Amino acid sequence: MIPVMLTVAMIILALAMLACLFRLLKGPTRSDRVAALDTIGIHVLAMITVFSMLLDTQDFIEVILVIGILTFIGTTALARYIERGAVIEDGGNPNDR
Repeated sequence: MIPVMLTVAMIILALAMLACLFRLLKGPTRSDRVAALDTIGIHVLAMITVFSMLLDTQDFIEVILVIGILTFIGTTALARYIERGAVIEDGGNPNDR
């Protein structure tokens, strides 16, 4: 019974990821695209977790952590780029202040 429920969860996550992929491609704004990309990252994490539960293993925990960290950093960098136009700002000369 449990493997059937986990398989259904994988299918639902895949469908939700397709919906986010549509939003990523269609827009309409950059903020929508960043939110869709972040949500796709979360869905990938959830799918790997469910797959790990299906295989009854803990070998994917490191992969889940790395993808989670990369998703967070990527979303933060894209949000900063949208807000300020640059990810890393030039500090400039301290004597100009």
